[in-house]
Amino acid sequence: MTPVPPGSTIGIIGGGQLGRMLSLAAAQLGYRCHIYAPEASGPAADVSAKWIQGDYGDTERLLEFARDVSVITFEFENIDPTPLRPLAESKPVFPPLLALEIGQDRIAEKSFAAELGGRTAPWAAVNSRDELEAAIAAIGLPAILKTVRFGYDGKGQARIKTVADADAAWTAIGECPAILEGMVHFDHEFSLIVARDQKGSVSFWDTPENVHKDGILATSTIPAADIVRQQVPSARALARRIAERFDYVGVFTIEFFASADGPVFNELAPRVHNSGHWTIEGATTSQFENHIRAILGLPLGATHLRGSMIEMRNLIGHDADNWLALASDPGAHLHLYGKHEARPGRKMGHITRIT
Repeated sequence: MTPVPPGSTIGIIGGGQLGRMLSLAAAQLGYRCHIYAPEASGPAADVSAKWIQGDYGDTERLLEFARDVSVITFEFENIDPTPLRPLAESKPVFPPLLALEIGQDRIAEKSFAAELGGRTAPWAAVNSRDELEAAIAAIGLPAILKTVRFGYDGKGQARIKTVADADAAWTAIGECPAILEGMVHFDHEFSLIVARDQKGSVSFWDTPENVHKDGILATSTIPAADIVRQQVPSARALARRIAERFDYVGVFTIEFFASADGPVFNELAPRVHNSGHWTIEGATTSQFENHIRAILGLPLGATHLRGSMIEMRNLIGHDADNWLALASDPGAHLHLYGKHEARPGRKMGHITRIT
């Protein structure tokens, strides 16, 4: 693909905070962004050139959106890829839709990772209450019941500690297709943020150690613990195989558990990721800029660290009410996403500290 020249327009499907930060990175390089989303507005509206409101399943409306852009990307994976296929016939769509299909289906992504040599937690598919009973017998307890699709930030999940919890868990996830995952004994969680350009060049950022609270990412810290750093080469080898199999273009993230037996694949996100927000100030080129570079056919920027210790902390719910105190800290890089209502569990912004 010939590189897309500055002044061109990028189409982004999804208008949340990731779309906002992608739009900011695009503007820095001289490009404008059009956002397509079902809401009337959102965090990306403040910084994009145009907002097109439409349902993600409305192919006709999507094709209308595509006419005015040079290349199309998406900011999250919970979109049915079927209506997007006609777009790919008229305009470049990156990442490839196969990555979207697999990344939004927990069973598909675990099977895919295992096929490429990755190790996952023990799991079983669950399509009924009876199958949940059989899965508990096969996997054991404690375990986590997760919806196959459309779960994020702890949503669509229920822990099962004893057999008596099964009915409540099945009800909690809406009695829909699910996967039961056995608990993994691990020391730390970490993620790989990976960029691949259209010529097949792959770059990695340093690996953050992640801490989750209530299923939501709380902090990402560099450097990670020794056990994480020891397992990074193996995790990167799997990431390269995944990138090549997809012929991936753009940024993607894989979340891992660092266990005594090596890295355990957890989830694949075919997009920029919360655990990579620190790259805005903490790396020579951010994950957002490199995603934009990749989808436009530009070379990737360097991913070197810009400090020896980096911490990104999410501002969840009313954490963002302390904006003045946070802005008064000369060592904190404050990012607020422009969301008008703080709710429990809602990501309102983040701060990054570099030393």
